Amino acid sequence: MAQRIGYPSDVTDDEWTFVAPYLALVREDASQRQHALRSVFNALRYLVKTGCGWRYLPHDLLPWPAVHQQWARWRDNRCFEHIMADLRELARLLAGREAEPTAVILDSRTVQSTPESGARAGYDGAKRRKGSKVHIAVDTLAHLLAAVVTPANEPDRGQVDALCEQVQQVTGQKVQVAYVDKGYTGEDATYAAAVHNIDLQVIAKPEGQTGFVLLPRRGVVERRFGWAARFRRLARDYERLALTMHQFHFLAFGTLLLAKGVFRATSP
Repeated sequence: MAQRIGYPSDVTDDEWTFVAPYLALVREDASQRQHALRSVFNALRYLVKTGCGWRYLPHDLLPWPAVHQQWARWRDNRCFEHIMADLRELARLLAGREAEPTAVILDSRTVQSTPESGARAGYDGAKRRKGSKVHIAVDTLAHLLAAVVTPANEPDRGQVDALCEQVQQVTGQKVQVAYVDKGYTGEDATYAAAVHNIDLQVIAKPEGQTGFVLLPRRGVVERRFGWAARFRRLARDYERLALTMHQFHFLAFGTLLLAKGVFRATSP
C-alpha cells in the first residue's frame, strides 16, 4: 500500500481536538469501528475541497465506502451544524460582538445540476441555469446560520419562512432584522418574516442606477458565496440528496472558521 502523505485539507492537531467531540457518535474504542475518525474526517475534507467523486478518493486515504458510511451518520445527525454554531459564537465574541446576532442577511445562489441531482433540478430563468438553489442566512460577519436547498425554479421569497424559522431556532429568538435584495419583495415575504418577529428590509439599487453597485450589507453574503465556491464539491450540485448539499455547506463554512483558529479561545 502507498505511504500516507499529508494533504493541505488535513485537519491539524488543534482543529481535531476541537471537532472530535462533535463527531464521536460512539466511543473511539467501539468494537464496530475499523478506522480512526480523524482519517475519515481528513478524507471527507479532501473530497469537499477538491470535488472528486467518492470512488476517486486517493488510495492512500481510507476506502471510499467507509468514508461515505461515516459521512452519512454525521450528515443525518447534523454534526457540522453543531460545529458551525459553536465556531460562530466564538468568532463573534472574539470580534467584540454578542454571541448571537440580531441582524442577518438572506440570499441564494443557483448551482448547476448534474445527472446525479437531476431529479430535483429546476430552471432558474434569471440565471438561465438548470439546477438547485442554495438559500442561506448569514450574520453581519458572514457566518452561516441557516440553509435551505430547493430546485432552482423556487422563488427566493418563498424560502423566507423556513430560513427565519431556522435562524430563530439557532439564535434563541435573538434576530430582529433580515436584509434582503429585491428578489424578496412582496407582502408574503414580509409577513413570513414577521411571523418569526423579524423585520424584512429590502436593500435595492438607487433609482436609475445601472451596472454593478456595491450595496450596504449585500457584499457580506456575496463574499461568503465566493469563498464557498473555492470548495469544488459545491461548485456544482453532484448530490442525489438535498440534505447532502445542505450539510456540505456547513462543513465548508466550518472549515473556513477552523482555519482562522477561533476555537483557540477555548484553550486554557
